[in-house]
Amino acid sequence: MADRGCLAEAEVAGASPALVLGLNPILGWRERLRAGLAGTGASLWFVAGLGLLYALRIPLRLCENLAAGTSSLISGLIFIFEWWYFHKHGTSFIEHVSVSHLRPLMGGTEHSISEPGSPSRNRDSETSRQNLSECKVWRNPLNLFRGAEYRRYTWVTGKEPLTYYDMNLSAQDHQTFFTCDTDFLRPSDTVMQKAWRERNPPARIKAAYQALELNNDCATAYVLLAEEEATTIVDAERLFKQALKAGETIYRRSQQCQHQSPQHEAQLRRDTNVLVYIKRRLAMCARKLGRIREAVKIMRDLMKEFPPLTMLNVHENLLESLLELQAYADVQAVLAKYDDISLPKSAAICYTAALLKTRTVSDKFSPETASKRGLSTAEINAVEAIHRAVEFNPHVPKYLLEMKSLILPPEHILKRGDSEAIAYAFSHLQHWKRIEGALNLLQCTWEGTFRMIPHPLEKGHLFYPYPSCTETADRELLPPFHHVSVYPKRELPLFIHFTAGFCSSTAMIAILTHQFPEIMGIFVKAHGVLSSLHPAAEVHLFVSSDIYYNIYMNRIYQKMESSTIQNLSKKCLTSDS
Repeated sequence: MADRGCLAEAEVAGASPALVLGLNPILGWRERLRAGLAGTGASLWFVAGLGLLYALRIPLRLCENLAAGTSSLISGLIFIFEWWYFHKHGTSFIEHVSVSHLRPLMGGTEHSISEPGSPSRNRDSETSRQNLSECKVWRNPLNLFRGAEYRRYTWVTGKEPLTYYDMNLSAQDHQTFFTCDTDFLRPSDTVMQKAWRERNPPARIKAAYQALELNNDCATAYVLLAEEEATTIVDAERLFKQALKAGETIYRRSQQCQHQSPQHEAQLRRDTNVLVYIKRRLAMCARKLGRIREAVKIMRDLMKEFPPLTMLNVHENLLESLLELQAYADVQAVLAKYDDISLPKSAAICYTAALLKTRTVSDKFSPETASKRGLSTAEINAVEAIHRAVEFNPHVPKYLLEMKSLILPPEHILKRGDSEAIAYAFSHLQHWKRIEGALNLLQCTWEGTFRMIPHPLEKGHLFYPYPSCTETADRELLPPFHHVSVYPKRELPLFIHFTAGFCSSTAMIAILTHQFPEIMGIFVKAHGVLSSLHPAAEVHLFVSSDIYYNIYMNRIYQKMESSTIQNLSKKCLTSDS
């Protein structure tokens, strides 16, 4: 199966070789062009329509008949515009204008205007803040090692798994986490500050060795070598242990001087970030090498020692390790702490919660039996949890059900986007497969989510509105050979298609009748006679209709010579007989 082959190919990349070479910044220009054209599709159609009307202004005599009162045409255009507006915004344009603009003018503002501190205004501002936060790019907590994993994929397939945009974001993260204003005090830190800005991987590695020559205890230099030069997880772990030894020494030294000046406080923050990063990566190395309990202990200690550093999302690493241990009670305890309404959600939290509820009923679930006897309380809870997870990120089920090929996850993800779905499924697919019947229940229920969510996307059901920026950002984060998953479009109701077609055909008939009244009159007479005749007489009627056409042509050419008119009349009578 092609999907499983691609999945196996992605899993092969999980253990070894080196550095991603410099990527071409113009990769993916076709995808960006396609995305731009898709975003301006409605405008292009509108401009094309105007151009067509301009080209046909003379044959249709638009200038002459514009003032003749083409009310049918205007009505048809209004209906077409209503259909387009409903398709895009999910509501009637007339209704929107009436509620938003006309009602305030008519005095209906009691319920539409809220006080600055009212709940409705607070709710709207909270929704806008959530939308802004969810459109930003986040660091992938389960990202792989560049040298030991991403580079191996390049060696095997010849494809670059990371985009230039993704690696540029990582360079910015490294400068934020591992540098500060006091780097000029230590020559090795000054060299590393330049190393993080280098775009060429060999230049970064060379700078790391230069920093180690100046200071053998430069923790960030070991971090860079472990991430990019080490070709196996074992080599990466060895370098991270050296970095940990140096980082703990520098961290204790910074703690003693933290209150002396603002510069020392900034230096302590930098050294804290370095220490937390090293410990987290050591935990991930232990997880990849099969020492899962050791990895869980490191993560728990890290969360207990540095609770404010939630930006690294260490709890998501902990959830995945506990699932591998099948310690479902501990997983539920972690979810109880982090699946809170005040904390940002993620696919790992929502789908792990759904997996735990699915686990209790999936082994005995059958669609046929459930349709006959109905769903039990536990099954209803599991289905609701799946619907909640799918509404948060609708792209995950296709990867879990292997309907779409997996690739290596990027170093950054967009929450609720395709990049987050890839990152989650890459690490958690095995946990869904381990629970009997879990994927079967997911397959039977996940598509029902889109019948529950109000249309359009701006409304949502359980979560705040689905961001419209995810597709564009995912195309920048994911490699060009990957087909980006987009939000499933909801089909319009049948009556909308019927109304649009009916109004369009009515407007076209009105235009033809206004421009060619005699031909349309003949057509209407022929159609009226045809509807009242027996089917056997239809062929004779079509043959006889040629007479009306010839008579009409005689009227057009009435200035021709009388002999020509007589010849045409004889031919008409002959053909009729």
